[in-house]
Amino acid sequence: MMDGKSVPGTDEMRKIMGWEISSITAVELLRRLDQTGSINSAAKAVGLSYKSAWQKLEQLNNIVPYPLVSKQTGGSGGGGTVLTREGRELLRHVRLLEKEFARFMEFFSGDPEDALDTLKTLRRLEMKISARNVWAGKVVEIEQGAVNCVVNIQLKGGDRISSVITDNSVRRLELAPDSEVMVIVKASCVLLGKDTDPAKISARNILVGTVGNIVPGVVNDEVTIDLPGGSAVTSIITSSSVRRLGLKVGDPLTAVIKATDVLLAIV
Repeated sequence: MMDGKSVPGTDEMRKIMGWEISSITAVELLRRLDQTGSINSAAKAVGLSYKSAWQKLEQLNNIVPYPLVSKQTGGSGGGGTVLTREGRELLRHVRLLEKEFARFMEFFSGDPEDALDTLKTLRRLEMKISARNVWAGKVVEIEQGAVNCVVNIQLKGGDRISSVITDNSVRRLELAPDSEVMVIVKASCVLLGKDTDPAKISARNILVGTVGNIVPGVVNDEVTIDLPGGSAVTSIITSSSVRRLGLKVGDPLTAVIKATDVLLAIV
């Protein structure tokens, strides 16, 4: 026991660490990327399409409190994608856990905070959810209401987002300032606008960034906005809307999200 919480059992630990041979893990994708410096090569090595690998890496960058990968452009090699210092440090911790699994209880008791942080990160990496936008955040304030509460959350890099949930949900999730939460928003709930005036919109969440990527489709396009703090927001809008707005990579763009469309989870 540690702080009243049970230490995970062996089977759960193996699942958390991604040691199931039949499954393709986020950790293995990061390892291959570190070896090759290429999303395309890493994707082929783990049996994913380039798009699936790219989306997975984008999701990973959103759900941990620090950037795991970094895009590099130019140079003699034409650029590529590499692990950040924090990403390599995460892999170092994973390798240590794998190598020392037989003595993990000793490792856990010797440096519980570091071990628990690694476990939390691994849980986030392997979390399976259909929503496109998943971010790790920390509760900074809870505005109490008679029925609903407004939970204000800080994402990595200082970006903020608010969620409106019931008072009962706040109690059930045991939320309080400094609580770590996962923030979930469906891509179809993210509206986009140019030159948006926050004072003229009722939605609480106005996130300003730049267009990082546009994936065209037959009817709908997928638009990713890079936020100043390092997170990314993905929106699914019609192809005609993309053309009407004249969107292109690098354009400043605003993501508008109603607080009632922001779900919260704990891991």
